[in-house]
Amino acid sequence: MISVIVPVYNEEDNVEELHKRIYNELENIRDQFEIIFVDDGSSDGTFEKLKSLKSLKIIRFYRNFGQTSAMDAGFKSAGGDIIITMDGDLQNDPSDIRKLISKLNEGYDVVSGWRVDRHDALARKILSRLANWLTFKITGLFLHDHACAMKAYRKDVFKGVHLYGEMHVFLPAYLYLRGAKVAEISVKHHERKGGISKHYFMKAVKDVSDLLTIKFLTQSRPLLVFASGAFVTCCLGFLFGFVAIVLKLFSIRNFGQTPLPIMTVFFVIIGFLLFMMGFLGELMIRIYCESQNKTPYLVREILENR
Repeated sequence: MISVIVPVYNEEDNVEELHKRIYNELENIRDQFEIIFVDDGSSDGTFEKLKSLKSLKIIRFYRNFGQTSAMDAGFKSAGGDIIITMDGDLQNDPSDIRKLISKLNEGYDVVSGWRVDRHDALARKILSRLANWLTFKITGLFLHDHACAMKAYRKDVFKGVHLYGEMHVFLPAYLYLRGAKVAEISVKHHERKGGISKHYFMKAVKDVSDLLTIKFLTQSRPLLVFASGAFVTCCLGFLFGFVAIVLKLFSIRNFGQTPLPIMTVFFVIIGFLLFMMGFLGELMIRIYCESQNKTPYLVREILENR
């Protein structure tokens, strides 16, 4: 079964046409499918438009919680073993769904789209390239277009995955670090015809913050990371202390004549604090991993139009 998840926020001009295109494409594939639109607290007529459509599951939030929360709600509600995600602004093309599934069936867990001929502002393209380079350096996964919403996943790779912040942008990288096999294919991209773009500079800053969090959660134990820094810092402190003692023993300098004793105390204290930060981080990770399955959003209602 195929589940198509589309997060939307104030896209009343686009949802009807997008649903029509998705439905027609899935009908041609001739497999069981479901279409899930997640209304992320739209303040326009998006929800009313969605209610008028058939063959559609609608998840409606109380307010705007962000695209990642909308994606997470969609993933948790999806019944298909293959999940397709795409934007709700008609810039992604549903005709690429078949290509994504075909590549997925070659043995991959995640297939990410690459908008080769991208119709976006130059500033956004530059930010995207920087983000792609940074993601590669931090996670080791090279994709030309991490931010492309057009992606395909096998549902079983989401076991134990909880999304928050802006993690949806780096979901292939996150799953890659968990062991998923990731591929990339070229997809179509169209100019936005209606509605307003929801991307802005501070969102890119949030994306980078979540990228560091993903790296931290998947490959590094906090205690080991901070303990390494604590060890180096304490070694420097003890080295300064040793030099101060040698200078004193050979009557070269008294303790009060050099900054070495102060530096010794400073570096040892910093090392201790780093170790304690790692210890607290380890406790927080344990709590995060072992806590109950809670979400940072509230669903107002779920409707299934048949």
